This record gives sequence, structure tokens and C-alpha cells, in this order.
Amino acid sequence: MCGRFGLTRPERLDLERFGIHELPALVPRFNIAPGSQVLAVRERDGTRSAELLQWGLVPSWAKDPPIGARMANARSDTAFEKPSFRNAMKSRRCLVLADVFYEWQAVPGASRKRPHAIRRPDQEAFAMGGIWEYWKAKEGEGDAIVSAAILTTDANALMTPIHDRMPVIIPADAYTRWLDPRTPAPALQDLMQ
Repeated sequence: MCGRFGLTRPERLDLERFGIHELPALVPRFNIAPGSQVLAVRERDGTRSAELLQWGLVPSWAKDPPIGARMANARSDTAFEKPSFRNAMKSRRCLVLADVFYEWQAVPGASRKRPHAIRRPDQEAFAMGGIWEYWKAKEGEGDAIVSAAILTTDANALMTPIHDRMPVIIPADAYTRWLDPRTPAPALQDLMQ
């Protein structure tokens, strides 16, 4: 699961590594929650851009935006099958940028969970696998929304003692494959481990 994360040092983002040329205006954010704006890299017409998207996927067919509050995360093992996620998985993938994510560990005998902040050892930013959707209200009923969900997977060996799920982390050498809408499903599933 990924319920909270941060982008605490946006000034340190290596734009070249993510294949982008500029960023929207950013400030350090230590506690990004569902419903907030997240920094995502999308590729359209062969060009990558970094944009702020709403965290909580609102499918294009949804009647109204509040459905996104329940869709901040998508399980990678079922995302190709679930109606809310399958179209975005096929052709609308993004990289959600962060430099920390948080998980809460159940502690036997304790009434509260123990929070953990998980970072790369070098504290550089990383990319979580995401999917995005475009939702437009009926004419005259509101603004369009570009929203995103973060994919989650089974916890790796480091995370297992803390939580059974974690965000999908896309390695830098796989950004192009992840963003390319022509990448076949089996190759994507290999990246979501």
C-alpha cells in the first residue's frame, strides 16, 4: 500500500534522468496524501513532461470525481483486469516522483502502528509506477481532471517486516518501457515486482 509519500527535495530532481526538461513550480512536501496533487511524468506523442495530477484515479466513465478518493492505489496483480484500471494500464502509464514513502508497521501488543520512512540510501528521488486518466464533466458542470493512481505490489524482503504491500518502484533503465503504450503486458508485469 502507499498511503503517504513525500517529495522533500524537489530542487534536487535530476531532470535528465527522468527525461524531462522543466518542472512546474514545486515546494518541498513531506506528507502527500490521497486527493493531493502529485508530480508525475507522462509521455504523449513521444514527448515527456512533468505535470501535477490529482492523486486518486477518476475513470473517464465515472459520473463524478469523488470516486477517486477510493482509488489512490491499484494492485499491480489485478490492474489489467479491474474495469477502473485496465484501460489506463494498457496505454496511460506515468511515473509518480517521490524521495520518501511511508508505511506503518503493526506492533504486537501495541494499540498504535509504528511509522517508517523509506528512502533510497542516497536519498535521491525515485519513480513509482502509476497510471493516469482524463475525466471531463458534462458540459457546464465543472473542470476536467487529470488523475493518477499508484500501483502497489507484494513487499520485497526489506519491506516484509514492515508491511505486506509497497509501491511499485520503476528502475531508471525501465522508464521508457513503462511509459511506452506499446510495451506488452507481460513486460509490464515483470516491471511490477
